[in-house]
Amino acid sequence: MLNKFDDYPIHQTPEPLAQPASSERNQYDRTWFNGYSADGDYYFGIGMAIYPHRGILDCAFSVVERGGRQHCFYGSRRAPLERSEMQVGPFKIEIIEPMRQTRVTLDSNPSGITCDLTFSARTSAIQEGRQTLWSGPRRVLDSTRFDQFGEWQGQINHPDGGIKVEPKVCRGTKDRSWGHRGVGEPETGGAPQTPGGAFFLWAPLFWDDHISHAIFFDGMQGQPLHREALIAPLYATPADVPAVEDGKIERMAYVRHRVTYHPGTRLAAAAELDFEDLKGATRTICMEPILKFQMKGLGYSHPTWGQGMWKGELELGGESFDPDSLNPLARENLHVQQVVRATDGSRQGIGVLEQVCIGPYEPGGFSAFLDGAQ
Repeated sequence: MLNKFDDYPIHQTPEPLAQPASSERNQYDRTWFNGYSADGDYYFGIGMAIYPHRGILDCAFSVVERGGRQHCFYGSRRAPLERSEMQVGPFKIEIIEPMRQTRVTLDSNPSGITCDLTFSARTSAIQEGRQTLWSGPRRVLDSTRFDQFGEWQGQINHPDGGIKVEPKVCRGTKDRSWGHRGVGEPETGGAPQTPGGAFFLWAPLFWDDHISHAIFFDGMQGQPLHREALIAPLYATPADVPAVEDGKIERMAYVRHRVTYHPGTRLAAAAELDFEDLKGATRTICMEPILKFQMKGLGYSHPTWGQGMWKGELELGGESFDPDSLNPLARENLHVQQVVRATDGSRQGIGVLEQVCIGPYEPGGFSAFLDGAQ
């Protein structure tokens, strides 16, 4: 089961690279991006992942403009043996320079969405802490992720118009993760299990000369299962980014979150983060949402285009919907990203607040599986 990467001295086990070290059915390796204008007029998301033990490579592209419909392209195929083959029909990701520049293209297809976009990094790669979550005796999430903040250039066309994407206007985050997590069709057999809850919050933010980043996994009582926050340099141009890792990340001692929800929903109306540094000083960041993006447009909890689901040798799909007309408490609509304005007193920033809360969650006042805020 050799592929081209086996010619490089990068092996971590005695197996060829096409054979993961784990036999976990839900093993995955994912590339993900977002992009948005600094004024919140548009947002787009991109995802592609391979699931070696499911034999699937899938992808998605979705875009929304303020006051308009969200448009979505989906693609899925049998996974190729060559990991460098990052293409599903008309959709393709090309790594121009590792951890520096990536090109994403979507050619003509029935969804009516096309794009030709190039992402250029403006930070070095930032590794998050290893994320491990358990359900009883079973580890249901075990993954490593790194992020890069950068800028986009190119063009997007969709059924309602087009967007010229300019690097001084369009910011975005690249997210690479691998390991295993729940994807695809549910497993069957065994003793029935009580559905579990989940709270997740992610906040990558751009400031004038640096970025801030925070991530949370909480238990149902609000107990921290995984929390981390950091700040890192934001370089003026992609050419100024010094290396893969530049060693200038400042990791916080602790981070807290406070979320205010729209009544009758689980959608954030506002949020605050407290960054506590190693000397005990606290920086409070306030976030005001200005544009909503439904993550089901990238396959998250999608009832028919969910990630890692077998669709056939090569299948393409698409849809358009009004994000404001959806039932906010339907499970597939709980997972969102919102473009946010950020302030911490004198400074102003722009970024994204990602959230999903399923099941009871005491800090939010949620006592049932899908109830809304009072």
